[in-house]
Amino acid sequence: MKVKISCCIVLYNNDITMLREAIKSFLNTDLNVRLYLVDNSPKDCLNILANDHRIEYIHNPSNPGFGASHNLAIEKAFQLNSDYHLVLNPDIYFHENTLEKLCNFMDVNNHVGHVMPKVTYPNGDFQYLCKTNPTFFDLFARGFLPSFLKKMFMKRMDKYEYKDKDYNAIIYDVPYLSGCFMFLRTKILKKVGFFDDRIFMYLEDADLTRRFLEVSTTAYYPMAHVYHHFAKLTHKKLKFKWITVESAIIYFNKWGWLKSFY
Repeated sequence: MKVKISCCIVLYNNDITMLREAIKSFLNTDLNVRLYLVDNSPKDCLNILANDHRIEYIHNPSNPGFGASHNLAIEKAFQLNSDYHLVLNPDIYFHENTLEKLCNFMDVNNHVGHVMPKVTYPNGDFQYLCKTNPTFFDLFARGFLPSFLKKMFMKRMDKYEYKDKDYNAIIYDVPYLSGCFMFLRTKILKKVGFFDDRIFMYLEDADLTRRFLEVSTTAYYPMAHVYHHFAKLTHKKLKFKWITVESAIIYFNKWGWLKSFY
């Protein structure tokens, strides 16, 4: 039987409870699915989670980055010729029939290559994960400005996060969809290619979404709903802020700096 959905979760010393929740959510379906666990942890202690015939565990301690690690599973998805491939964060969980809703939406809307569901925190608070194409200023303001200065640019920040749109309705042609849950049509993914493995982490999702829009439609589909614990590491640790800066340089060198400052 052909695999309907292939999926990859990239691991690095993860919270085992959250991870089990993510794995259980994905496997809780009658669809023919295949899950790849790409473990970048120094030790392969998470291989105990590969306790289902639908799971393949890959230990990858060189830790080449988020996108590069997902590329290992994407290559396998191409070999499987799955209908859809899911890029899934280890801190996501969702209820039964969520995958079916996304499949049904994509099966009917053949022009859509990439869809993202409604995403909330576990307590139900909404996460605004549809965005415009990033500019240097938007990234700098979100990551480095103190709260009292951010208020001066609130209208701009709201527009960047699509807060001027109706998140209760389907939104098409979103320029930038979050990498926490990327439901991709595999045949379109073959056209646009892999994640840019020069980007260690952050903005690899912006780059991939932008490439999908060149050959297909993207969509936000709120009738499907997932929960995201979301650590917001870029807002907490200097190390991750610097990784974001490095990723931004690669991104803007690729897509252009001319309009990136305003």
